[in-house]
Amino acid sequence: MHPILFEFGSFTIHTYGFCIALGAVLGGLYMWRQGMKQYGWSFDQANTLFVLLIIAGVVGGKLFLLFENPSIYLSKPSKLFSGSGFVFYGSLLTAIPVMLWYFKKNKLPVAGMLDIMAVVTCIVHGFGRIGCFNAGCCYGLPTDHFLSVTFTDKTCQANPLNTPLYPTQLYEAVLIFGILLFILIHKRYKKFDGQQFLLYLILYAIGRSFLETLRGDLDRGFIIGDWLSNSQFISLLVILGAIYFYVKLNRKAILTKR
Repeated sequence: MHPILFEFGSFTIHTYGFCIALGAVLGGLYMWRQGMKQYGWSFDQANTLFVLLIIAGVVGGKLFLLFENPSIYLSKPSKLFSGSGFVFYGSLLTAIPVMLWYFKKNKLPVAGMLDIMAVVTCIVHGFGRIGCFNAGCCYGLPTDHFLSVTFTDKTCQANPLNTPLYPTQLYEAVLIFGILLFILIHKRYKKFDGQQFLLYLILYAIGRSFLETLRGDLDRGFIIGDWLSNSQFISLLVILGAIYFYVKLNRKAILTKR
């Protein structure tokens, strides 16, 4: 619960931005090393994709933030460009077509590279959720649960302050790093390229749908009443799409082995 990590005069480093940057660097290093090890791509190729994904992630994350509650951000555009505030699904759904285009353009195995990117996404996103916790965004509902957290810093975004809330940011970080561990262990058992990326999408979307029921930041938007949020709706679409491609690729792998 420390929105500001370091402050020296007018120079300020926000914990949220620092966590995102740390996750991006670690994820970028993993992407480069595994891409080089498995498919022989160069550092320049990895670096270019890294930059493209950062741009796509920022643009997509901010655009979906606008879509969730346009009245807030159209009335005060400066809030849209603040240091915090991203919609993960916006970043992910913008980054996926960029990855597909880049892999095909550079004649890299798309499905195999997506498996690498599943790990990269978990690394970046997991650290990002830790940053969310420190910024107080994506906070949970009030609760008397023993795992609750009380935000007291007036500069954080949690509401209400001085009230025990579900630390949904940390719950999601645990979910993401748990999926990361599963993917790394499952790597040696995968049956077809692309399987790990699809498993990541399915597992994350299911977990995210549940965690949405504990969220207290109601301005993120709802599709139906106050029981189906935008993220739950997107999660449903992601699950259905991932299952479709999983079945298709698994069936293809089985036929290939015959």
